Amino acid sequence: MDNPAVRIKLCGLYRERDIDYANEAKPDYIGFVFAESVRQVDAKTVEALRRKLNPGITPVGVFQNAEIAEIAALYRAGVIEIAQLHGGEPGEYIRRLREACNIPIIRAVKAADAHFPSDCDYILFDSAVPGSGQSYDYTSLPKTEKPVFLAGGVGLHNIKAALAAKPFAIDVSSGVERERGVKDRELMLALVKAVREA
Repeated sequence: MDNPAVRIKLCGLYRERDIDYANEAKPDYIGFVFAESVRQVDAKTVEALRRKLNPGITPVGVFQNAEIAEIAALYRAGVIEIAQLHGGEPGEYIRRLREACNIPIIRAVKAADAHFPSDCDYILFDSAVPGSGQSYDYTSLPKTEKPVFLAGGVGLHNIKAALAAKPFAIDVSSGVERERGVKDRELMLALVKAVREA
């Protein structure tokens, strides 16, 4: 299948070696998880990791009902360039965040939802249990004019099925881990290669 425009985001990086692997693999985006998770990072750690990141890779901050000032400060400092929201933040929250720093926004929603917000720049479709690594029928995604990040159980075993949905980007976290929460260099390289060569 010829789908050269599909981007790839590797999410949940928190170690220096993860950044080294990403710089080698060259995904389009990487994600720093500020929300509660086994992959959670703090601002000080991300500031240091960001300095090591290849400038051609866009850093995304993953949040869940975070303080707007926290996101704005990270954006203004150049630590992140996009905010990915997972907490069902209401429209008023989005409006205030845009007023604070006008950061591009990815809104995460369950792929099974028939309704999703329009007050964002991108939609991220995830499984029924977001962050679980569970896959689903990627071809049954709701229609939207927003660019779509496709997440939820994507790995080398089903990358062709994910790409068949023709998303704007593939979003992978546990799919490049052999041990929960620990990124694997070979899997990161292989997955990026699979997307590029699909």
